[in-house]
Amino acid sequence: MERKVLAAASYAEQKYFLEPEFQALPESIQEEVRVICVVLAQKLGCTFLMGFNEDGELYFETVKQEDDFDFDDIGAELEIKRLQREKKELLKALELWYAVYFTEEGEKIKEELLKKAEKETGNK
Repeated sequence: MERKVLAAASYAEQKYFLEPEFQALPESIQEEVRVICVVLAQKLGCTFLMGFNEDGELYFETVKQEDDFDFDDIGAELEIKRLQREKKELLKALELWYAVYFTEEGEKIKEELLKKAEKETGNK
């Protein structure tokens, strides 16, 4: 299954990354994604990734240091569940945006909307 990373933040390296392919996201959404990744990486003491599965569903992943035996897997899962509850609308909007711009179905929808708009403009 192919997955695309949207963004990632590393606690150990104090770095944030947004995949260039997603630069078209509105600035405010990019900022929310950055805050989510950085805050969770800091809170959990790991590298935190957000991305899209092949079907367009968002996924979250924590990557701990190999020698980090204190990493709290259960706490990390609880934080991700909290994120999913509190940012439900944002996450749904991201999935919709991805579906429209990066899937075959989205291309078909865009084509249909463009044809409809051309017909309406041509009739006026």
